[in-house]
Amino acid sequence: MILAIDVGNTNIVVALFDGDKLKNSWRISTDKNKTSDEIGITLCQLTEHSGIKAEQIEDVIISSVVPPIMHSLCNAIRKYIKCEPMVVGPGVKTGLNIKYDNPKEVGADRIVNAVGAIHKYGKPLILVDFGTATTFCAIDKNGDYLGGVIAPGVKVSMSALFERAAKLPRVEIKKPRSAIGKNTVSSMQSGAVYGQAGQVDRIVDEIKKELNEENVKVIATGGLSVLIAPESNCIDIVDKTLTLDGLRIIYDMNK
Repeated sequence: MILAIDVGNTNIVVALFDGDKLKNSWRISTDKNKTSDEIGITLCQLTEHSGIKAEQIEDVIISSVVPPIMHSLCNAIRKYIKCEPMVVGPGVKTGLNIKYDNPKEVGADRIVNAVGAIHKYGKPLILVDFGTATTFCAIDKNGDYLGGVIAPGVKVSMSALFERAAKLPRVEIKKPRSAIGKNTVSSMQSGAVYGQAGQVDRIVDEIKKELNEENVKVIATGGLSVLIAPESNCIDIVDKTLTLDGLRIIYDMNK
């Protein structure tokens, strides 16, 4: 049994793999103030919910974009899972040729997504990850990671609107009945959903022009991908487990 952990700014996704089969996954909030004991007990409770005891877990692999939580998380794994976690970063083989000006600046989540997508869907690719930020990654026909785009995520944009506009409420992010809102809530929902979809279509179009390659697949992942993707004209595949599959693939490469 392998435990794959994806640490994002808003949520931590924990997945349990038996070989290449995803047995179960859980989403918990990212809390930089939790101690290693709190994290460790939570991990044990999650796996035991699937009938798997901590001693049955052979290894753990982590990707993280939240450095402050890593000390407690790694200590929790050492204490409760009894193994040294593999952390995606320098020294870990990914098979990815990164053409960024400074490859160390590329977030671990983007690397993991790229590895997973190349193995599952081939290349060339454009990856769109709907997380705290909405990120775009471009991969050419040679499998080279060329770079991408980072934009504010849907929830970040809506939170900023709520905090900076005194008369606007905090609203649920969901598809409105129509693009023309008949009240404040539906107007904000329309701006969030269709605005994000329009942003995706324009950015993907520009990336495709620069890639200048045929049969470029556009893969979407992340928590809000199932909401935004149907409103976009360019997304070919929605894969909510892409990051987790990428972690498993990187683990296999290194073990």
